[in-house]
Amino acid sequence: MLVDNANFEVMWAATTSVSTLNGGFVVRTLALPIVIAVVAALPACKPQEASVEVRPVRTLVVKSKPVDDDRHAVGEVKPRYESELSFRVAGKVLARLVDVGATVKKGDTIARLDPQDYENRLPSAEAEVATAEATLVEAQATESRHSQLLKGGWTPRARYDAALRDLRSAEARLSSGKAHLELSRDQLRYTELKADFDGVITAVGAEAGQNVDAGHMIVKLARPGDRDGVFNVAEAVFAQRRDEKPKVVVWPLSNPDLKIEGEVREISPVADATTRTYTVKVTLKNPPPQLRLGMSLAARVKTGAARVVQLPPSALFDKEGRPAVWLVDPSGQVSLRPVAITRYETDDVIIAGGLADGDVVVTAGINTLRDGQRVRLAETTSARSALK
Repeated sequence: MLVDNANFEVMWAATTSVSTLNGGFVVRTLALPIVIAVVAALPACKPQEASVEVRPVRTLVVKSKPVDDDRHAVGEVKPRYESELSFRVAGKVLARLVDVGATVKKGDTIARLDPQDYENRLPSAEAEVATAEATLVEAQATESRHSQLLKGGWTPRARYDAALRDLRSAEARLSSGKAHLELSRDQLRYTELKADFDGVITAVGAEAGQNVDAGHMIVKLARPGDRDGVFNVAEAVFAQRRDEKPKVVVWPLSNPDLKIEGEVREISPVADATTRTYTVKVTLKNPPPQLRLGMSLAARVKTGAARVVQLPPSALFDKEGRPAVWLVDPSGQVSLRPVAITRYETDDVIIAGGLADGDVVVTAGINTLRDGQRVRLAETTSARSALK
């Protein structure tokens, strides 16, 4: 066991005495066991340095960048105005004169029902009207005659009242008969289904020879001029948007270079029971002729560039149910920093707040860290921008 020079000198001074004899020096040595005990005890008096655990971690340096949100939804082109045309009476379809894709004008005949039953009802209704008219003429004559007799005192008041009652009943029967006749004519006219406006047939729901009820869809007729882009959007998108009707950019999947301006017109208030998505309808401004109904579309919300950071999922740490990351300070110690996540992507997490440029974030080895622990940087890279 080694003893440094300073300690040895102290021990030597403490264990020896010097006296003068006849002009010379005499060194007397004290008890040797005491010296040995002191020397043996000195190393034990020196404090032991505690070993500090330093863990290697992989890190990256935060570097945010203003980028656009390039997430997009996929939908299809649908007409803004589309009507289901149906017969207003029941019957057997005699003919359907149009197919899907046919262009029709207002008033064109689309389909016909067998009119036989309604043609047979028409003569009966006309006969009822004729009978009611004859009864009314007779009741009018009777009422007029009894009115003259009542004025001369030749008939009782009760008989005139009965004649007047018969007149009112005849007038009511005539009105009912005329209404029935008009209904029969309408029903006969309803056996022909006509287009209510100029448009394109987008679907058919009945074939010739099929018996249909009133209101059964025969065809769908759409206005070709006004078109919407219809998309199914996840609820997470709405949690991050404050604008109820933002501007969007739409393009066909078959032609990504064709950009079309649009505006959100309608958002479904209820999520779909199966997909848990919301239907969003986007009005397309000046759609080009090549944008046909049923084409697949993609859309992206137009937003200003926001400074965000893209981190790997391995950098996230859960702190009391909230996302956080481990930061390394200049002294090599780590600390937790809560962060705000804007969205999750396939291989990355987009951080919108909580980090500053130059922060060093631990990306591997986070589960073994504790607050204030010293780490050794095994690898440091720069954070990528959120969207490529």
